[in-house]
Amino acid sequence: MPSRDRIEAAIGAALTRAEGPGAPPRLAAALRHAVLPGGARIRPTICHAVARACGDPVPSLTDAACAALELIHCASLVHDDLPCFDDADMRRGKPSVHVAFGEPLAVLAGDALILAAFDVLSRAGEAEPLSALRLTGALARATGMPHGICAGQGWESETEVDLAAYHRAKTGSLFVAATTMGALAAGEDAEPWVELGARIGEAFQVADDLRDALMDADALGKPCGQDAALGRPNAVAELGVEGAVARLDDILGGAIASIPSCPGEAQLCEMVRRQAAQIMPVSLVRDLV
Repeated sequence: MPSRDRIEAAIGAALTRAEGPGAPPRLAAALRHAVLPGGARIRPTICHAVARACGDPVPSLTDAACAALELIHCASLVHDDLPCFDDADMRRGKPSVHVAFGEPLAVLAGDALILAAFDVLSRAGEAEPLSALRLTGALARATGMPHGICAGQGWESETEVDLAAYHRAKTGSLFVAATTMGALAAGEDAEPWVELGARIGEAFQVADDLRDALMDADALGKPCGQDAALGRPNAVAELGVEGAVARLDDILGGAIASIPSCPGEAQLCEMVRRQAAQIMPVSLVRDLV
C-alpha cells in the first residue's frame, strides 16, 4: 500500500475510535473538520519515508507513529487559530474550527486530538511495547516543554525572543519528531536523524515566514500578514526578504547532506527534494522579490 494510503488509513482509524458510540456528535464533527481533508501531511510523510529507508520492519508501528504525529500537528493548528493566539478565521481554505464550531469545542477538539495521538501509540505498544514507549517519549518532548511546540507558542508571549529557539520549538520540534520517530519505528537509533529533522523544520519555518509576508490569503489558504500584524518574530523581519531566501537556500543544501547512511538513502534524498519543492517555493519567492 502506498505511504499516503497507509497514513490516511491510520488517521481515519484513530478518528473512528475517538467518535465511538455515545460521543458528543458536534465535538466528533469538529475533530473531523480539523483533520480532514488532510493537507500535505508533510510530517507523517517524512516519518514514513525515514522508516521505509531503514527497512520498515514493523509497518503497523510506522503507521501508528505517522498518525500520532499528524494528530498532534492538527491539534496545534486548532489551538493556534484560536482568538487568544492568531485569531485566524481560515485554515486549509475553509473556516477554522473555532469559527465553524465555536471556541469551547475548538479547545476541546485540540485537546482530544492530542490525547488521541497518544492513544494511537499506546495501542501500538500492545505488540511492540519498548518501541512504542520510545515513540511516546519522542512525541511528548516534541509537543510540550521546554523545547516542543507548546514552548514555541510560549515564546510569542515573551518580551525578548530568541528567534532560533522560537523556530526550533514552534516548527522544528515536530520535524525532528518526524525523522526520529521514523527511525525509532524501524528499530534504529534516533540521534543520527535529529539534524535532518532540525534542518527541514528550520527551512519550513523560513519558507512559511516568506509566504506570510509575500502571498495573499487566497493563495495561502489561511490569513496572511499575521506575523507583521501580531508583531511576532520571523525570518523576514530579522533578515529581510533577500536574506531569508538566502538562508532558505543554505538550509536546504545542508538537509540533503545530513541524511544518515541507510538502505534507502537515495530514495530518501529524493523524497526530501520533492518535499522541499512542495512546501518551500523558492522560485515563487524569487519571482516576488
